Amino acid sequence: MSKQKTNPNSTRALALAGELRLVISQLRGRVREQTHLGDYTWSQAAVIIRLERDGPATASALARADGVRPQSMGATVAALETAGLVKGSPDPADGRQTILSLTDTCRKLLMAKRAAKEDWLFRAIQTRLSPAEQEKLATALELLKRLAEFPGDTQGTR
Repeated sequence: MSKQKTNPNSTRALALAGELRLVISQLRGRVREQTHLGDYTWSQAAVIIRLERDGPATASALARADGVRPQSMGATVAALETAGLVKGSPDPADGRQTILSLTDTCRKLLMAKRAAKEDWLFRAIQTRLSPAEQEKLATALELLKRLAEFPGDTQGTR
């Protein structure tokens, strides 16, 4: 068996990938510490996020999207309705269905929580990074945006 040479660029990219994953995880944790969606389960938070991102939907559409049984989604939605975060209205196309959407209270809560997270990041950047480091961060953000847009195929090249 022949000994393969290690490509220094691949070794560096692998090390960067590991470090980046850890740093992103730590940063997400720090930002998450600033606020949380409340005392809701991951399933409930997923419904809120999906309704905000994709718009109103039926419980069965939400169940399909999250890969859960409609009965399970029904329990999740019921808890959110009780909390005043989700409301239902009759589907104009099919009166047997209910279209679920976020309440104004929920939207305001989401906006406030995002503002708190952004405020924490603003203060951290302003107090912990020099102007030169802030410029480096701006450059790094452009690179991170490119990574976030990467489709995930390993065949593509720059």
